Amino acid sequence: MSARWSEDQWGESEQRLRRKHIKPTGRRKLADLTAPEPQDIADDIIRRLIDLGHIHEVLAELKSGKEATAYIARSEKGSALLKIYRDFDARSFKNDAIYREGQVVLDARAARAMKNRSRKGLEMLQEGWVMAEYANLWHLWQAGLSVPEPLVGPHPFDYAATIPAVLMRLIGTEDEPAPRLSEAKLTPEQAQNAWNQSVQGMADMLRLGYAHGDYSTYNLLWWENTVIIIDFPQLTTRQNPNFRELLRRDAESLATSFRKHGLHETGESTLREVQRRALGPGPEPRLVLP
Repeated sequence: MSARWSEDQWGESEQRLRRKHIKPTGRRKLADLTAPEPQDIADDIIRRLIDLGHIHEVLAELKSGKEATAYIARSEKGSALLKIYRDFDARSFKNDAIYREGQVVLDARAARAMKNRSRKGLEMLQEGWVMAEYANLWHLWQAGLSVPEPLVGPHPFDYAATIPAVLMRLIGTEDEPAPRLSEAKLTPEQAQNAWNQSVQGMADMLRLGYAHGDYSTYNLLWWENTVIIIDFPQLTTRQNPNFRELLRRDAESLATSFRKHGLHETGESTLREVQRRALGPGPEPRLVLP
């Protein structure tokens, strides 16, 4: 997840900042995202997504978290999950430095702005966070992992136009979205099946050189006896000096969060099993048509 800023990009970022309200945008009200006619929608992001043809309408709020709020929407490709990030300085979670170590920022001014978290730097951090989620989601989906299908892309030029939103296929239905694994009620057999899939998913990411960075039943969905991995902006690679720590933390978090379902594995044994499975074959890659 690297960020490379040219002089032109820096200039474009400055122009966007001049147009942007000083007050950071946090959680958006559903009423501002909907209206009988698109031109009457108060939120400019939703109007832009409709103008670009990515969505038709927003139906409901699904869940609000520390970084973003997820909504159910409709698109030409069917039911969609629309994830809209809050402005970086309007989030309760802001300590992202551990995930960004090892990234390369070629423009010294951009690097300094992000480090100092100036207004320019915060906007670039916001853009990098959203672009990373799209890029990581596309990579994992194309590699055949059990993740939601991204609905914009795969070229960065296309999904850059949706910032600060990420659009992916809804898991479940509009009336019954897939629950998080942390909230699902499982039989002992289902719990064992879900554990096996969750460990395999972590191993499949490791095989690709990734650590999730926040891997637990809170970032796993459960639908039709299948585990689906979500939430990828903080995904890190081996170039991050914290990679081993994050991988170990993921294993511990997964083991701890599964105790609710009656499984009592340790973080250490989970990590060993993930590393063992990562040496095996991966899933069948998906073909992405141009």
